[in-house]
This record gives sequence, structure tokens and C-alpha cells, in this order.
Amino acid sequence: MGFFSELKEDLSQAVNELVPEEGPVIETAKEEQPELENLLEPEEEESIRPETAEDLSRMLDNMDFEMAEETEEFEEEEMEEPEEITENEENAEVQEEEAEVEETQYMGMETEESAISGDVAEETAVITAGMKIRGDISSQGSLDVIGAIEGNIDILGKLNITGTIDGASKAADVYAEKARINGDVHSSASIKIGQNSIIIGNIYASSAVIAGAVKGDIDVKGPVILDTSAIVMGNIKSKSVQINNGAVIEGLCSQCYADVSPSSFFEDIKKARK
Repeated sequence: MGFFSELKEDLSQAVNELVPEEGPVIETAKEEQPELENLLEPEEEESIRPETAEDLSRMLDNMDFEMAEETEEFEEEEMEEPEEITENEENAEVQEEEAEVEETQYMGMETEESAISGDVAEETAVITAGMKIRGDISSQGSLDVIGAIEGNIDILGKLNITGTIDGASKAADVYAEKARINGDVHSSASIKIGQNSIIIGNIYASSAVIAGAVKGDIDVKGPVILDTSAIVMGNIKSKSVQINNGAVIEGLCSQCYADVSPSSFFEDIKKARK
């Protein structure tokens, strides 16, 4: 800005000295001062050349004004601060990141739970007749025991036993035929004990059909059917009991899971008489 102001004053003074007050146009000065002509003459159009000192002064004023505007714009661009991230935007970004992490963790937990207690696999393992296993067995599928197992069994599928088991057994459904089992048997659904099967242990299930021999208590939430060849030495708890002719029972039989409670029924009668 100072450079152009000084240049303007110097040029105005030079023009005033060269051009009389009422003299000819600036073209005479141009012939004597070629450097001044080159400085003031525009390259694009000849029509904008200054002809008098007043025109030259006006042009220099315009140049000063334009340079001042450009300087102000440049300073404004430099002084413009970067856009600040508001607190709400920061919180939104943090919440999105936390949601992604939670979703990832939830998916990992869901996969892990399905691996532990997920759907039953369609595979079926077989313990052959000549095989003897010592140790616990767990599986998401089913198991056929034809050989011998010394250990506990915990599977999600069906357990078919025609061999021997020395340990507790847990499965969705249990079917034993000509089996020898020494241990408790747990079923989340049904148990079927065929003829010539012997179980020494308690039985827990939702329903049971027994045609073999059981030494232990039977705790079934649903119905129990004792076939003609059944031998039971233990107490029976169930919702209902069907005892076919020929079955032998040594123990108490209680339908404690029935819809009607006999003890409550007679207590109500006793209270009504009073």
C-alpha cells in the first residue's frame, strides 16, 4: 500500500511538471517520457489511456482501491479459522463408535452361546461294540452307544444305548434296549426303557415308558407307562401313571404333578363340613 501511494505521488508530480495546466493532452508527455507511457498505457485496449493529469490521478486512485480490497480479502482468508466440531457432533461420533463396538461384541457373544447351547447338530457319533471309552463325552449332536463308556455323557441330541454306561447320562431323548446303565439318566423330553434293560439310578424326564428294570426313583413331569415286563424298585412321581397287568412296583407312587391335588381336595371337603 505504501509503495503504490508513493508511486502515485511521484507520477502525479512528474505529470504536473510536464503538462501545463491548460496545455495539450498527456500524449506530448508520452513522447518525451517513453518510460511513463509504458507504465501507464494498458496492454489490452487503447481507449483507456489517461489523457490528462486528472485521468491519471483517478486511475491511480482506482488501483489503490483495488489493491486494498485484494489485501483485505487475503487477510480475511488467512484469519478464517477452521470449522470447529461442536460438542453434539463429538457425542454423536462417540455414540456411533460405541454402537459399533456393542454390536460387534453382541454378535461375538451370540456366536459363542450358540456354540455352547445352540441348535442340535445333525451329526451322530457311534461307540462301536468293540470300543471302550474312559472319560466324559459331550456333543451337540446325537450318540449311539453300542460299546462301553466309563464316564458321564452330556449331549444335545438323542442318546441310543445298547451297550453299557457307568456314569450319569444327559440328553434330549433317551432310548435304551438291552442296555446296562449304572447312573442317573436325565432327559429333557422322553425316556424309553426297553426289555432286558437294567438301570441302577434315578430317572428324570418329561415322559417315560418303562418295560425293563429300574432301581431308583422316577421323577417325570408328565405321564409314566409301566409295561407288563417292567420292574421298578423306587418311588414314582408323575402327572399320571399307567400300570399294565404284570408290572411289579416296590415303592410309593405319587401323582404330585397332576392338575388335581388329592390332599387339597379332601381339605376343602373338611372345611366345608365345618
